[in-house]
Amino acid sequence: MGRITCFAVAALIGMMSTTPAQAGATLAVEPWPLPATRAPSAQPDLAAAPDGRLVLAWIEKSADGAHALRLARSQLRTTAWDAPRTVAAGRDWFVNWADTPHVLALGDGSLWAHWLRRNGAGTYDYGIALVRSDDDGESWSTPIRVEPDGAKNDYGFVSMWAHSRDTLGIAWLDSRRKPAATGDGHSAREHDGHGAARMMLRAATFPADGRRTIEWVLDASTCDCCTTAVASTSRGPVLVYRGRSDGEIRDTRLVRFENDRWTLPRDVHPDGWTFAGCPVNGPAIAALGNEVWVAWYTEADGKPSLRLARSRDAGDSFSAPLHVAEGEGVLGRAALAFDADKVWLAWLAERDGGRDGQHLWLARVDARTATIEARQVVASLAARGRATGLPRLVARDGEALLVVTDIKDGQPLLRGLRVR
Repeated sequence: MGRITCFAVAALIGMMSTTPAQAGATLAVEPWPLPATRAPSAQPDLAAAPDGRLVLAWIEKSADGAHALRLARSQLRTTAWDAPRTVAAGRDWFVNWADTPHVLALGDGSLWAHWLRRNGAGTYDYGIALVRSDDDGESWSTPIRVEPDGAKNDYGFVSMWAHSRDTLGIAWLDSRRKPAATGDGHSAREHDGHGAARMMLRAATFPADGRRTIEWVLDASTCDCCTTAVASTSRGPVLVYRGRSDGEIRDTRLVRFENDRWTLPRDVHPDGWTFAGCPVNGPAIAALGNEVWVAWYTEADGKPSLRLARSRDAGDSFSAPLHVAEGEGVLGRAALAFDADKVWLAWLAERDGGRDGQHLWLARVDARTATIEARQVVASLAARGRATGLPRLVARDGEALLVVTDIKDGQPLLRGLRVR
């Protein structure tokens, strides 16, 4: 199945209806003003810096069709924002709702960011541009090409983490073993299920000088177009993604970097979802110490389901999953955050069969007892289908901070929420 079919499948999933009932305590929701005030603005990323500030990135599109990656940092220990800055701008970008830019602040004070830009003439020929700033985003390095020089096909669905105080870790889905596609994105890149070269998961490290120091193959067979996610544990970074096993099983997998090597891939839970395509709906992860929580979307039991599981040994083993939401209309597209003894999980669901927009749901889980304390709609969105993209979530000081893409006056615009 080609990438066009992957995204078509996601659109079909987005046409389903209904959501689970509200449960538990009531969450207090209030608007959170964001620095992204110009439409169209979409594809957000939200991260917490080591100094306690927040970092928000998003893409703006100008009237002449160019795109710009914008970034703003919050003031120290507040949710008020400094003035936005432009990381990069261009006309050769690959921009879509699922494969979006990320930003990360390291302990040495540096900022890293990436976006996608075209590396060939094919519909899905694009690669990863990576940059670093040492002056709080005032200026940025020359973009580093993460995929091999001269490579075409698609390289994306990035996750980034602090490999050390001044070294970036980055993982991505990599198509270098796949033949070049035809101009329409079909043929050689199709999921034929008969031994053809598959998308793989790779990772690398980049220190302060921007020179790649080492690169690994983490998994030789993954979904072509599902998001990846990463969190840091006491034993090292843990990366989750959607695998692709023989027989087209599309379950969530995990690898961890420990003792200077990556573990072999393992299933978070053996759902056994057989699906001859890519759901464009990857897992989310959060960690604190050696406790790891993973949320993921599956249709293994024949209906949409969002599941959540806990590990107390940095991902070596997981408890039986909680079924947080299931039934027609559950889209998944999960975001997950850990704050002291609470785990926050956000996801999207269609309302009224998708004809009346979507709901943004949020659940709060007691990490000590693994029970859901609260679960409710925190926003009703006018956006439909893929227009909402992927919600972003940070938790701190007993509250959840959310960013999601909505529609205002016919244009995409970021919307912020504070939930307590």
